[in-house]
Amino acid sequence: MLHKGYHLSYCTNIHPGESWKETFQSIKDYIPQIKKEVSPETSFGIGLRLSNAASSELLQGNKLMIFQKWLEDNSCYVFTINGFPFGSFHHQSVKDKVHQPDWTNQERLNYTLRLFDILKTLIPEGVEGGISTSPLSYKYWPGSLKDKKKVFKQATLNIVKVAEKLYKISKESNQLLHLDIEPEPDGLLENTYELIEWYKQWLIPEGTIYLKEQLGLSEEEAGICLKKHIRVCYDVCHFAIVYEKPEEVFPLLSAEGIKIGKIQISAALKVGLPEKVEDRKWVKEALTPFVESTYLHQVVERDSGDRLTHYRDLPQALEMLNNPAAREWRTHFHVPVFLGKYGKLESTQEDILKVLEYLKKEKITDHLEVETYTWEVLPEDIRLKIVDSIVRELEWVQKNI
Repeated sequence: MLHKGYHLSYCTNIHPGESWKETFQSIKDYIPQIKKEVSPETSFGIGLRLSNAASSELLQGNKLMIFQKWLEDNSCYVFTINGFPFGSFHHQSVKDKVHQPDWTNQERLNYTLRLFDILKTLIPEGVEGGISTSPLSYKYWPGSLKDKKKVFKQATLNIVKVAEKLYKISKESNQLLHLDIEPEPDGLLENTYELIEWYKQWLIPEGTIYLKEQLGLSEEEAGICLKKHIRVCYDVCHFAIVYEKPEEVFPLLSAEGIKIGKIQISAALKVGLPEKVEDRKWVKEALTPFVESTYLHQVVERDSGDRLTHYRDLPQALEMLNNPAAREWRTHFHVPVFLGKYGKLESTQEDILKVLEYLKKEKITDHLEVETYTWEVLPEDIRLKIVDSIVRELEWVQKNI
């Protein structure tokens, strides 16, 4: 929905379903109910998640036309697509496989180009469209550890090919579409420093060479093209986990001419650790219900000297709970954004409020997408009915923006 000049929605990756039939059924089951509550008189924007299989099926026969008609009949539109998870995302172990195939792989490129073919058809006139995607690869896979330069080079080339396609679309139809790179803990790009370095050391140099050869662009035109069509998905949860502050990150990116394509409104778990190790028993008891087998729940620890230690998953962190220097843990668990506390645990909701406050001063993007996809693996005492939960999240954002 368009709220105070922002396209605001939630990401449909919350709903299980990998085929287009399952995805469309979820949309029909939930979107009208949610729209009725939060956007009864205005058109409702959808943050669409399509798996690779669903994206292929949607382009078969007249399925895309049928979906367009449904959107029109129900006063809905699509303005952003989550193209990060390629395959199954529910009811099985995802963990680091969420990055597969990574950006070195032709399958990832083909999938993303297909998503843009869908988005350019669905997006309303005058609205820009974005697709969020993986931060190139997973940092701890053997290929990344053995030859990071090779991974960067191949991944960057494939992303530049997306920029080439989006440049052509903009010339043919005047549509502004962008690919939004989403840093996350343990991704090949996981923080602002790594993101800026990738732009400066890889995307701009490699992309300029390619676009000059393929499109005949000048060096200046190539740079403009790359920064126009390759942007950042700022997932508030992810940046909060690595202790980065939005009021510092946004100016740093802006100084480099790097644009924000989408802000994913999400909150992580955090907990302050008592100085005395013997007083931490409650921490393990409080966090144990959040140990589950579907998603990675990376933990970043801040110690008394403000040094950061990364754990690849929550069970590994719990084994190190007795580190006497540790003062705080932040955990990659997308908890409901409308709550700041969960018993003795807290969330990084404050970072969301800082982002929304920043937007009042500078409109760095108009794409806002609530992304709490862990409802079905939340502990039962904080789990609500799905429609009620989504409505409550959207209303909370509406109130605070």
